[in-house]
Amino acid sequence: MDSNSNTVVVTGFGPFRQHLINSSWEAVKEMSKLGLGENIDLHIMQLPVAYQKAKDLICKIWGTLQPLLTVHIGLASSSKAIIILEQCGKNKGYKEMDVCGFCPEDGCCLLDGPEKIESTINMKTLWKNISVEGIDVVYSRDAGRYICDYAYYTSLYYGNGKAAFIHVPPLSKLVTADFLGKALQIIILEMLKQCGEKE
Repeated sequence: MDSNSNTVVVTGFGPFRQHLINSSWEAVKEMSKLGLGENIDLHIMQLPVAYQKAKDLICKIWGTLQPLLTVHIGLASSSKAIIILEQCGKNKGYKEMDVCGFCPEDGCCLLDGPEKIESTINMKTLWKNISVEGIDVVYSRDAGRYICDYAYYTSLYYGNGKAAFIHVPPLSKLVTADFLGKALQIIILEMLKQCGEKE
């Protein structure tokens, strides 16, 4: 199954807990206005903060659109004003309930799946190559064992590693949706350079 070499899917998450406006989705909408260049067919999608529904939508993305890359954006609610590049997704340890009051069976994403899956995007290299003015960007190997991590693992599994995850901070006077949208554009364009080098 060949990937559509110019399709890129970027997802953000819907509201949860006290976050009635999820900065991840606001940032994705702003980024889509900027686009990723005329050669890229960009699709954006909101994922619910619900394990099973998010999983179903991610399976659909890989099954129908077969993108070159899928980039998931999530809100790090405890985060200071930093952007976090996540290298891998983990299969087990999901004990927190989602917005539907659901928790995965055995705290597991895929019963026979590997313990963790790495993105084919080298986030360390990416981190070295980008600079986003006005905000720190950091590298991480732990996406936090909630819907973000769960969605990332699912996407890495079904997309053979051709997925990436970026955590963004909540919106504030300094960190606006517009600002985050521009930051995402810079980061995702750099990811696409890596995809180009691999082909």
